Amino acid sequence: MDRMGNGMYTILIVDDEKIERNGIKFLLKKQAEPFEIYEAPNGKAALEQLCSMRNQGKKIDILLTDVKMPFMDGIELIGAAKEEGFTLKTIIFSGYNEFDYAKQAIHIGVTDYLLKPITAAKLLEAVKKVADVIEKEREDARLMDKYRLEMAENTVLERQRLLRDLV
Repeated sequence: MDRMGNGMYTILIVDDEKIERNGIKFLLKKQAEPFEIYEAPNGKAALEQLCSMRNQGKKIDILLTDVKMPFMDGIELIGAAKEEGFTLKTIIFSGYNEFDYAKQAIHIGVTDYLLKPITAAKLLEAVKKVADVIEKEREDARLMDKYRLEMAENTVLERQRLLRDLV
């Protein structure tokens, strides 16, 4: 896999099957990309973890979640995270090839929807695609900050010039 960008990406893996979480963690840790990986066994625990991390000043970039889990499923988790104001990219994986799930996922703005069994290549491709989007958003934000700074500097220079001309 090509290098995804130059940033660090935080990922929260949510699945009620520990073996699935471990498999995904293993795949991601083999990549050259610097991932900080967290995990949760269900949607309810994941939402609590997101809130706790926000309180600590940390942010999850990518949410990888199963659809079917106890307490709170993946669709409910993403909806609740959006309601709480989280802006994160989401990838759903599911063993269910049902149109209703895919339709709900599209409705709540899921970045990708993968059907189980997921191949390593498919998972890594989906994560790379999301990381590329995040990197572009970060670059756009850096450019906007630079533009704002330049505009502020130009405003100060224009005021100084105006005052000098008035005097």
